Amino acid sequence: MKPWELFFRKHITTIFSEKKLIVDIGGGLRILKEKNNRYAPENDWIREFLPNVEYKIMDPVDTYHPDIVGDIHNLPFADNSVDAIVCIAVLEHVENPIKAIQEMYRVLKPGGYCYLYVPFLYYYHAEPGYYGDFWRFTEDGLRWLSKPFTSFQIVPVRGAIGTLMKLSPIGRVKFLNPLWYFLDTISGKLKSKQVSGYNVFLVK
Repeated sequence: MKPWELFFRKHITTIFSEKKLIVDIGGGLRILKEKNNRYAPENDWIREFLPNVEYKIMDPVDTYHPDIVGDIHNLPFADNSVDAIVCIAVLEHVENPIKAIQEMYRVLKPGGYCYLYVPFLYYYHAEPGYYGDFWRFTEDGLRWLSKPFTSFQIVPVRGAIGTLMKLSPIGRVKFLNPLWYFLDTISGKLKSKQVSGYNVFLVK
């Protein structure tokens, strides 16, 4: 597995092993076909944890049958009431990501976990009638946004070469992805700040 994939598996396993009430804002894990606009079979391994947790999907509309219809700018939870939040590929689509982060911090219990993915160098991907595409995030910006949390861990997704290829038409040729990763590795570009996005794990 690539470093960002290992980071994802490690911290999602930690969340589902150690916490009870888990709110997936936007349904980014995509493990329930009946409650998502998309399905990610590569994340099916998470389903084995579901009988032991209270897993809730929240979305701003009821189109895809989420458990909770709510606005990330005004989360429908009491202060210090949620054990963990997963928020994957959402913050670029909200009007005020600063307010969204503040809301996630507010509703998390002390010691609660928050897992984020946000894009940096990534193509425009609004979905008309569902969400716009407003923001991109650097590592510096994420560190600033996450200041209230007691713990901050971050891993970039793709290196500079993989990111460039992802943005180009050749990025659709998935069997070439191992080549871009190899080139990023041998050239040191995995340590570049020119990346597709970031996985972040926070503790309140």
